[in-house]
Amino acid sequence: QVRLVESGGGWVHSGGSLRLSCEASSSNSLNIYNMAWYRQAPGRSRELVAEITNTGTTNYVDAVKGRFTISRDNFKNMFYLQMNDMNPEDTALYFCNADISQGTGKGWYGTRTYWGQGTQVTVSS
Repeated sequence: QVRLVESGGGWVHSGGSLRLSCEASSSNSLNIYNMAWYRQAPGRSRELVAEITNTGTTNYVDAVKGRFTISRDNFKNMFYLQMNDMNPEDTALYFCNADISQGTGKGWYGTRTYWGQGTQVTVSS
C-alpha cells in the first residue's frame, strides 16, 4: 500500500512564503513518475497547480508562474512546492499526487495514481 503524506501547510500573510512537502512511502520499492500538486478552494473544482516529470520537466498553471517552484528528491521519495509572494487567491486545500509503480521480489506492479490527504493553506490580506 502506497501512502502520500503532505506537510507544511498553514497560515501566512499576503506576500509571505510556505513550503509544502509530500512523502511517498510503502513497504515495497517505489518507482515514481509524474509528481504534481493540486489545490481546491471552497466552491471551486480541484485544479492542477504544478507538476514535475521523472526527468525534471516542470509545468505550472499561469496563476502561480514565477511565484511557485516544484521540485523532487528521488532518493527520499519526496517532492516539494515552494510558494512565494503568496496572495489570498492561493488559499485552498493542497493535495499531492503521484504516478507510482511498486516493486516486490516477484516483479513490478503496474503504475497507479495516488493522492495525499490534503493540507490547508490560508493566505490573509
